[in-house]
Amino acid sequence: MDTGDTAWILASSALVLIMTPGLAFFYGGLVRAKNVITTMLQIVAVILIVSVQWVLFGYSIAFGPDVHGLFGGLQWFLLHGVGAAPDSDYAGTIPSMVFSIFQMMFAIITPALIVGGLAERVKFSSFVLFIVLWATFIYDPLAHWVWGAGGWLHSLGILDFAGGTVVHISSGVAGLVAALYLGRRAEHGSPSIRAHSVPFVLLGTALLWFGWFGFNAGSALGANFVSANAFMTTNTATAAAAIGWLIVERIRTGHFTLVGACAGAVGGLVAITPAAGFVTPGGAIVIGLLGGAICYFASTFMKQKLGYDDALDAFGGHGIGGTWGALATGLFATTTVNSAGSNGLFAGHPYQLLLQLIGVVATWVFSGVGTYILLKIVDLVMGLRVTKEEEIMGLDVALHNESAYPESIPPAEIKHLFGDHTTPFSGK
Repeated sequence: MDTGDTAWILASSALVLIMTPGLAFFYGGLVRAKNVITTMLQIVAVILIVSVQWVLFGYSIAFGPDVHGLFGGLQWFLLHGVGAAPDSDYAGTIPSMVFSIFQMMFAIITPALIVGGLAERVKFSSFVLFIVLWATFIYDPLAHWVWGAGGWLHSLGILDFAGGTVVHISSGVAGLVAALYLGRRAEHGSPSIRAHSVPFVLLGTALLWFGWFGFNAGSALGANFVSANAFMTTNTATAAAAIGWLIVERIRTGHFTLVGACAGAVGGLVAITPAAGFVTPGGAIVIGLLGGAICYFASTFMKQKLGYDDALDAFGGHGIGGTWGALATGLFATTTVNSAGSNGLFAGHPYQLLLQLIGVVATWVFSGVGTYILLKIVDLVMGLRVTKEEEIMGLDVALHNESAYPESIPPAEIKHLFGDHTTPFSGK
C-alpha cells in the first residue's frame, strides 16, 4: 500500500464529489428562474440517494465478484469485506475502501447528468424512484461491464479511462430517452426559455472543470505519470473544445457567448474523459477542437432539426461528446503514454477502433432500452410528468413551496397559489 497514492485518490474523490454541486449550478443557471430550486434539488437528491445505495449494494453489483461478465455478486453488501487490504484486480496500492469511495463519486454524478434531459417537467417523487432504479439496473451493471474484473467489455479490451461509456454515453442517451418519453415542455419554442443566470453557468463550469482533474487524473489510481498526463490532456482538450465551440458559434450566429464558451468547455471535458490516460497532449487538442464543434451542432442544429426537447443538452453534450471521445480513443491511443492501454488506429492498431465501436453500441442500446423500460414502470406506478398548469406556474413553487427569487412572484399569483390562510415559502 502506497500512502502517496492513497492520499491522491482520497483528494481526487473529493474533487469528483464537488463536480455534482457544480453541475447543480450549471444546470440551475440554464433553466428558467421558476425552476431553479427543483433542478438543483433533483441533483442534490441524487447525491443523497446514491451515497446510500452504493454502500448497500451498488458497489457490490458494480465491482463485486463477477457473475457471467454481466454484474458483480452481492458478497460485498454493506461493503462487507471491503477494507484496508488493496484489491489487485482494481488498485494494488490503495485500500479497497479508498477505491470504493472514488468509484462512488462516479456513481453519483452519472445519474445527475440525466436531469438535463428531463428538466422542468417531471414530478420530484417520480424522479427519486427513477434514480434508484437507474443507478441499480443501468449504471452498476454497466460499470461492471467496462471496469469490473471479468466484465465482458473489459475482457474484450475496450478502453475507457474515466467514463466515456459508463458515465457520459449512458447518461446522455438516458437523457434523450427521457426527453422523448416525456415530450416537449409546454412552452417549448418560447423566447422565455433561456438561461436565467449566466453567472451560475460560469460558476458551475468552473467547479466542473476543477473537479474533473480528480475525475480524470485520479482514474490513474495512483500519483504517477499517467495521472499527470491525464491532468494535462484534460485541461488541453477542455480549452480546445471551448475554442472550437466559439469558432463555430461565431460563424453561425455572428457572436461569441459566455454560455457557448462554458458549454464548449464541458463538451471538451466529456470528450477527453475516455482518452485522458491514453493519448498525448497533441491528440487532446484534436479531440477537444472537434469535440467542441460536434457538441455545438448536436446541441443546436441537430436538436432543432429533429425537434426533441433535450432541455439542457444532456444528450448533445454528454451522449454525443462521450460517443466522439470513446471513438477518438480508438484513433489516438498510444502505449507510449500508458503501457497498460493499447495502440489506436493512428498508432498502427485499427482493431482498437472496432472495439471502441462495440463498446459505444452496447452502451447506447443498454442505456436506451433500459431507461425506457424504467421510465415506463415509474410512469405506470406514480406518473412522471407534472400537469400543464404546474409546469407553466413553475415547479419551484408548485412542487416545493419554495423559490430562488420569491420577490419576483406577483402578490396576486401568491394569493392564487396559496390562498389567504397560508404563508408562502414558510414550510406551511
